[in-house]
Amino acid sequence: MATTRQPDDRSGEFRVAETGPNGYSAFHPRPLPPDPSIRIDAELQGLLDRANQALGRLDGVTLLLPDPDQFLYTYVRKEAVLSSQIEGTQSSLSDLLLFEADAAPGVPLSDAQETSNYIAAMNHGLARIQGGELPLCNRLLREAHGLLLRSGRGSERSPGQFRREQNWIGGNRPAVARYVPPPWQEVEPAMAKLERFLHDEPERIPILVKAAAAHAQFETIHPFLDGNGRVGRLLITLLLVAEDVLKRPLLYLSLYLKQNRDDYYDHLQRIRTEGAWEAWLRFFLEGVVEVAEATTATTRHLVHMIERDRQTIHGFGRGAATALRLHDLASRFVVFRPTTAAKLLELSDPPVYAAVRRLEEAGILREVTGRQRGKLYVYDEYLAQLNEGTTDPAA
Repeated sequence: MATTRQPDDRSGEFRVAETGPNGYSAFHPRPLPPDPSIRIDAELQGLLDRANQALGRLDGVTLLLPDPDQFLYTYVRKEAVLSSQIEGTQSSLSDLLLFEADAAPGVPLSDAQETSNYIAAMNHGLARIQGGELPLCNRLLREAHGLLLRSGRGSERSPGQFRREQNWIGGNRPAVARYVPPPWQEVEPAMAKLERFLHDEPERIPILVKAAAAHAQFETIHPFLDGNGRVGRLLITLLLVAEDVLKRPLLYLSLYLKQNRDDYYDHLQRIRTEGAWEAWLRFFLEGVVEVAEATTATTRHLVHMIERDRQTIHGFGRGAATALRLHDLASRFVVFRPTTAAKLLELSDPPVYAAVRRLEEAGILREVTGRQRGKLYVYDEYLAQLNEGTTDPAA
């Protein structure tokens, strides 16, 4: 197979790796930033400004929440579900929350476990950065990858280690693959150069341009044998938090990428074949605007919903105080058992069960098992809001 070169080789080049009937070419990326640099014309600059403004509004809207961590607890789980769905899992946000409550009949156990691993990886990365233990670096990405693949599908594929063999995307062998990343010998040096770029070497560029370029470069290098997509999407969030663009990790592009999956893969491939960085940046920024605005709107709706329900509970009269405490707990966990709630609230079972009945009668809580014993309740409207986009993996 002859060497395939780009008309614009600013991203790298394909080089013959093997010849013969099963021959193929692997892509050898150039280090970031692209040369020539990404051309930000008036249209792209306007989009970049809109994206930064949308991020600012998103970061500020959390101040409206009575407890931002309550929202974040469940929102992080939504991102984990969506990111895992892109890789083929079938579990929804409801499935994951039921799995975590040990009450998920019919939910694919491996899918829910895989999604749970993603949460562990995300939380680990955020804690290391926000706690000042590590900057965003290759060591941190390997640690997150180790947690992501610690069990279930892919656990035999070198968790926490850069690959030491050739991988590919699509097809059953490199010769018929949609894309073949660089040979494994180039992974370490390519990732070292990407790490320097993340630390503003050789130059500092606007953070969202950096995030877009870094994500695309990571996916192009494909440094792990499995889990590259999930770690690559996590990289965006970790970078925005590390750069203090977001105080809390609320921007997740997985729903946008899931809904525009074909365009997403096409843009990444056009970077390699055409050096089309500008088209990729436009697609990325459009996603930032769409997701940030949607998340801001969802957060405002939830703030209004929580306050509306609290006002309803205030009208209960006797027992309102316990019902309010239970409502606060439901806002955090979304799915809970009355017995567990009683322990967390340090109350006996009878007043908690009485509060559950009042909240169920008011349409705030819904029982989901249909059983007489071991009942499980969900904060119905809260879950419905966050479940949007996670219930149809084929979407």
